[in-house]
Amino acid sequence: MLKIAVIEGDGTGPEVVAEGLKVLEAAAKKHRFQFSTQKFDLGGARYLKTGEVLPPGTVEELRKFDAILLGAIGHPDVAPGILEKGVLLELRFQLDQYINLRPVKLYEGVDCPLKDKGPADIDFVIIRENTEDLYVGSGGFAHKGTRMEVATQIMLATYEGVERCVRYAFELTRKRGRRKLLTLVAKTNVLTFAHDLWWRVFQQVAREFPDVKTDYNHVDACCMWMVKNPEFYDVIVTPNMFGDIITDLGAMIQGGMGIAAGGNIHPRGVSMYEPIGGSAPKYTGQNVINPLAAIGALAMLLRHSAAQEKAADDVEAAIQKVVRRMKSLSAGKMGYSTSEVGTMVAESL
Repeated sequence: MLKIAVIEGDGTGPEVVAEGLKVLEAAAKKHRFQFSTQKFDLGGARYLKTGEVLPPGTVEELRKFDAILLGAIGHPDVAPGILEKGVLLELRFQLDQYINLRPVKLYEGVDCPLKDKGPADIDFVIIRENTEDLYVGSGGFAHKGTRMEVATQIMLATYEGVERCVRYAFELTRKRGRRKLLTLVAKTNVLTFAHDLWWRVFQQVAREFPDVKTDYNHVDACCMWMVKNPEFYDVIVTPNMFGDIITDLGAMIQGGMGIAAGGNIHPRGVSMYEPIGGSAPKYTGQNVINPLAAIGALAMLLRHSAAQEKAADDVEAAIQKVVRRMKSLSAGKMGYSTSEVGTMVAESL
């Protein structure tokens, strides 16, 4: 029995999660596996009602599940940072979801903003370290609110954190078996402490994977090459901050936030899967938001947390069939409603 914790979240989160679960039911029926779900009330609405962000005992409850399916966290009436740090980052840290996995794949029939680039050119994976770097919140203020104010934010990297992320990247590159090329993206010419550690660990682990080719890009060069020659990349591994940036660039070249899914992975623990487009509150309740990213997140869940590789392949194939029928991936312009898109994917299974 596959046990899934469901966090619908804010805005359009409940709408896209409903379509993901619709597709999950179709996949389970086709591939003859059983699942159960339990909803957890987390997000802006709960915070505004109770003042609670992540209630005591929630994380321990989530540890009992095989995976988490997340809709979106973010509410216009809640100050920035409260939900992001209190729910999203806290879950990543407490559940030690040290890998952020972002497939960047352009489907046939999806408009790409890059001239003369098609599906054969855009098919790579970004692995972002997910629990260290600037996001740990190490730093602070001195003389806050005065002209002498000093603010610090420390870029933290540990050998353990870097090594396990880099090793995961080498293993995935080998398993992916495409070009077997792993590119480290960092900034070793300027960030000469934290990223020197990344460079040394990368070289060390590479010796254990002689079949995997390696390369290195400064992050600014990577941003240029992702636009000019995205076909160069197979797998990218990068620290947390830079990964946060280049994964959004990857989403744009694969067609936009409506198709982009991601996973917060603990390879031997509880992982969390989500569409990366956010809560889109202005579209709440209108049945016009694109659910394909949430359905893609479900496919990732089946692949990485449920050992249902064939079911994951079928869901991805169904997504590819459906995008060919849609006028656009943008909310309100798809030619179909949110629920109609979910139904089409389910029926394509």
